[in-house]
Amino acid sequence: MRIELRDMHKHYGSIKANNGINLTVEEGTIHGILGENGAGKSTLMKVLAGYIPKTGGEIIIDDKIQDYHTPADASRRGIGMLYQEPLDYPPLTVLENFMIGQAGGVSNKTLRFREKLEDLIRHFNFTIDPDVRVKQLTVGERQQLEMLRLLSLGIEVLILDEPTTGISDLQKEALFNSLRRLASEGKSVILVSHKLKDSEALCDRVTVLREGEVTGSMEKPYDANELLSMMFGEPPLPSTRSPVEYGGTVLSMKNISGLGERTGLSRCTIDVREGEMIGLAGLEGSGQGVFLRIAAGITKPTDGSLSFFGEDMSGKNLHAFKKAGVVFLPASRLEEGLMPDLSIQEHFALKEGGSSFFVKWDEARSESREKTEKFRVKGTPDTIAEALSGGNQQRLMLSLLSKESTLLLLEQPTRGLDVESTNWVWWHLSKYCLRKTAVIFSSTDLDEIMSIADRILVFFDGTIIKDVKRDKTDTKELAKAIAGKV
Repeated sequence: MRIELRDMHKHYGSIKANNGINLTVEEGTIHGILGENGAGKSTLMKVLAGYIPKTGGEIIIDDKIQDYHTPADASRRGIGMLYQEPLDYPPLTVLENFMIGQAGGVSNKTLRFREKLEDLIRHFNFTIDPDVRVKQLTVGERQQLEMLRLLSLGIEVLILDEPTTGISDLQKEALFNSLRRLASEGKSVILVSHKLKDSEALCDRVTVLREGEVTGSMEKPYDANELLSMMFGEPPLPSTRSPVEYGGTVLSMKNISGLGERTGLSRCTIDVREGEMIGLAGLEGSGQGVFLRIAAGITKPTDGSLSFFGEDMSGKNLHAFKKAGVVFLPASRLEEGLMPDLSIQEHFALKEGGSSFFVKWDEARSESREKTEKFRVKGTPDTIAEALSGGNQQRLMLSLLSKESTLLLLEQPTRGLDVESTNWVWWHLSKYCLRKTAVIFSSTDLDEIMSIADRILVFFDGTIIKDVKRDKTDTKELAKAIAGKV
């Protein structure tokens, strides 16, 4: 089956997730879709799989324009998608999950479905047991089950979204072997990935997306540097920060592991000194968020030890971390950072805390008025947080920071901000470093990290794969590490 996507658009208001994409997948091939986080890869594939509607463009299957609106419609046309999170029912057995969605129902046909499942398991050299409950399977085994279920429905084009995340090397090898077999049997495979190593090992051709548009395509043999350039763009401008003389060790992690995001955090060992500005790079969900939340005392580690200025903080609660001068600013401003229905004045009243039963409203109002002017927040003390723009919400969160902070942990602090607001944020945060406060921030923008950070940590699949001074690396090296190539 040959797939052609012609001038595909998917817009969310003013945001163009896909902007005029043209792409062709030939029959019997494995086609890779590469790109950094937010490039539009998964959005495009969800449109093709009928999961979300397109804004514009045409889907052409074997030279015929097709118009469908649901995954079931796509499946009837031979297109199926294996999502990052398998769509299964953990309490049911493998066989029961396999039978779900099969034509004609399952009444009195269990034996036939068992035989069909066992034939497919043997065909691909998988080892899953039809009678085991899905909740007992690994992520890789659940992927195998979902793949077999889709194939049993007559799928001719199989889409896989980041399938190697969270599976073992042996399971990845089994998966890749099965995909090669599918291609040899005339089926088409589309692999969505950010991992150059996987794409190079498996794909006949790759198409690269950046910011919702195609930046290029390439067939084997691949030029890794050219692919990285397509994915991440040109090198950044020179640094805008002056060097800072570092002080003593603020944060020390020894073999810290924790749960969360796609990959969790595995055996992280690191020391952070006073005055350091550290940037965290990596695709979203690679461990940066878990790292920041463990350092903030929000998430408890499953293993390892953590200390501030030599004091062991292992097992202590969030309040102990705050008392030590640790402050965390999340990326989700309204969900975690601010209270949507509270006014600016009320946020300053809450900031003071204390044991007094009475709220000092006059002081809160005076401080909120002073800080909104100083931080150029476009609002009054009575403006609720939800009514502020994203940039002003970020300024409000920064205005709530204490000058006595010893460690600032910032999750994508300039996400969605314009150039002026972004420059202002970094100007403000750089003053903390001069006061010996350590600042650790995550960002999806390599240009920003290279311009601001003194030191860079690259996360890949839950581990720090690279720890390097800014003046000892470049964008190409960071991009390779982000893609798992060190």
